[in-house]
Amino acid sequence: MADKSVKENRILIAMDGSKYCNYAFDWYLENVKKPSDYVILVHCVEMNSLASMPGDIGASGLLMKSIEKERESCDKYLRELTDRMKAAELHGKVKRTSGPARSEILRVAEDEKVDMIITGTRGMGTVRRTLLGSVSDHVLHHSHVPVIICKHKDPDHQQEKQQGSKK
Repeated sequence: MADKSVKENRILIAMDGSKYCNYAFDWYLENVKKPSDYVILVHCVEMNSLASMPGDIGASGLLMKSIEKERESCDKYLRELTDRMKAAELHGKVKRTSGPARSEILRVAEDEKVDMIITGTRGMGTVRRTLLGSVSDHVLHHSHVPVIICKHKDPDHQQEKQQGSKK
């Protein structure tokens, strides 16, 4: 039976299948996790492959095949997230949403009344982040709850950034 005197913290962790979000999940487990936490793993589906399809996709049935492939891939990833939660003995749920991650993360955080948001970051440079927009940057500046942005410690990633700044 749970101790009622311990406050349940509601933690949202944004997950997209990247090593950056996986790092954020692992960072949570190592640094923040408490037995009383209620964790919500959020995966925002944007149907990215549809944006790169050729112009006349309806006639050949490619659209339906592409949608089904995206759905299967998403369902598989959601099962993986559920398994990761069970393996880590987390109390909570996995939630799939549709739409841009930057707004969906904030919407789910508000709907679920979370106390904290945790996300990874790709560590884009200033120019790229300004032009493309950063999900983590947007969430940080528009959230009404604390946001932890976990920067991946990938040595290859750091080397790429250093080489890019020398060019």
